[in-house]
Amino acid sequence: MTTPQLLAFGIILLMMIAFVWGRWRYDLVAAGALLAAVAAGVVAPEDAFSGLSDDIVVIVGSALVVSAGVARSGVMEVAVRRFAPNISTPRAQLILLVLVVTVLSAFIKNIGALAIMIPIAFQMARRSGVSPSLFLMPMSFGSLLGGLMTQIGTSPNIIVSRVREELTGVPFTMFDFTPVGAALAAVGIVFLALCYRLLPERAQETSSMDRAIEIKNYTTEVHVPAGSGSIGKTVAEVQQLGGGQAMIIGILSEAGKRRLSLPDATIKEGETLLIEGEPDALDQIVAQGGLAFSERRDAEAAAVETGVVEAIVGEHSSLIGRSARELSLFDMTGLNLLAVSRRDSRFTERLGEIKFRNGDVIVLRGDLAELPELLRQWDCLPLVERNLKLGSFRNRLVPVVILAIAMGSTALGLVPVPLAFFAAAVAMVLTRTVPIREVYSHLDAPILIMLAALIPVSDSLRTTGATDLIADWLSSTASVLPAYGALALIMVAAMAVTPFLNNAATVLVMAPIAATFASGLGYQPEAFLMAVAIGAGSDFLTPIGHQCNTLVMGPGGYRFGDYWRLGLPLSILVVLVAVPMLMLIWPM
Repeated sequence: MTTPQLLAFGIILLMMIAFVWGRWRYDLVAAGALLAAVAAGVVAPEDAFSGLSDDIVVIVGSALVVSAGVARSGVMEVAVRRFAPNISTPRAQLILLVLVVTVLSAFIKNIGALAIMIPIAFQMARRSGVSPSLFLMPMSFGSLLGGLMTQIGTSPNIIVSRVREELTGVPFTMFDFTPVGAALAAVGIVFLALCYRLLPERAQETSSMDRAIEIKNYTTEVHVPAGSGSIGKTVAEVQQLGGGQAMIIGILSEAGKRRLSLPDATIKEGETLLIEGEPDALDQIVAQGGLAFSERRDAEAAAVETGVVEAIVGEHSSLIGRSARELSLFDMTGLNLLAVSRRDSRFTERLGEIKFRNGDVIVLRGDLAELPELLRQWDCLPLVERNLKLGSFRNRLVPVVILAIAMGSTALGLVPVPLAFFAAAVAMVLTRTVPIREVYSHLDAPILIMLAALIPVSDSLRTTGATDLIADWLSSTASVLPAYGALALIMVAAMAVTPFLNNAATVLVMAPIAATFASGLGYQPEAFLMAVAIGAGSDFLTPIGHQCNTLVMGPGGYRFGDYWRLGLPLSILVVLVAVPMLMLIWPM
């Protein structure tokens, strides 16, 4: 073993120890490993930042924006309520989520399937009162298992199909992977449904500020327009859209006559509803109920970049004792008052008639360039930005169409996956599905930096010839093992190598090795090639081997060491099931 090879192995070993220890954040550990690799000479200085342009970084960053666009549209909330209205226990929710993402991943790119389902996971987590971390990693693992079921499900399957064609003249077909892949997916779903509690509950790091600022009793006023889905429904039915976190406290007719908001009262066209509750619940009722805020707009206001801001009315504010109507708020400033919150108080008057007091929290929508100066003049203190969706522009179908086009183009081989997802992310911004000012807040910088730093570090195994050493060791070891032992060894080796090479590179390295010693031992190559594909597509131990695992790391608040808790027993289960299944389906 040469000195560069020893250094490459040593740096990666120390990096993994630091990751598992968790004393330093993962992006800092990865950056330190990159600097150490450059200093040791195993990564060339000109290659140090090659990871920034790698496909994986582009895919993960773009998928985060696309997922945010789908989540912001609210379409997934509607889907959950329509197709799974009574699923409220965490285990039942997890089974549904994992099952859907697994089946989808068999036919579309697994990261695309996962991006579709992440917003639904957050919605279900809110409904059952658990952390999304209970769902996201099992969903990621389900997407990996689903990809094993068809030729197009994951890159390793496509590559081993090509290798088989080079060896025998006949490639694997679309569903040659299905018998073993389906068995693994079924067993995996059962395991995840039974053992998901092996995961510790984690809180999303970026949600800590939202939790610190907990304002539950916002009051808003909305209009029931023609064609609203709330027309003809009862008050209780409309309130259900908010998941029990908001209630209708008043109903006014078009003539301004008030009536009681009894649970069985029917909503009519043209009425005005006063609703109290949490911001997210208010937003769900307005968006899903087809309601409209009682706000004014003009052509000039529509042309500027608008946003929503929360602010506290200060002790010496000029707003105190006056209402939005008395202030002619829109006519004088172009701002719309969306909601008001007052501690331990319930409003009975209409939104525009509420007289502001010291300490009131108000939600204003208007020109983002004008809002800071107006708040300063009024002696109002803006709260930290929480990216409230209340009152924001919403388009339900556009993000779904964008995502469908991206996934369809990749499935048909028309566009490479990185380009398709990058174009989808740009389209989300151009169509205002994701406001341009929020784009970079959805890019999880620590995750992207970690990936960009690890790619050249991991590639040092190949450039120093360390992968050749691994290949020689595998060949010599497998030659003295029985058929099932050699098959299991190849699969485990592919699993172990995948975190340091991407899964496609793992197959390119391992498939020729597997085919060579299969023929040398007198075995047919198909089972060994399948073993390589399964091992390369089953990275359950780290967040860095597959972009799906990386994608859920930030939203789930996971630590590096969390993955092996659920992933190690699942990996063992995959080997125990896959080896006999391969020997049964592909006689050696």
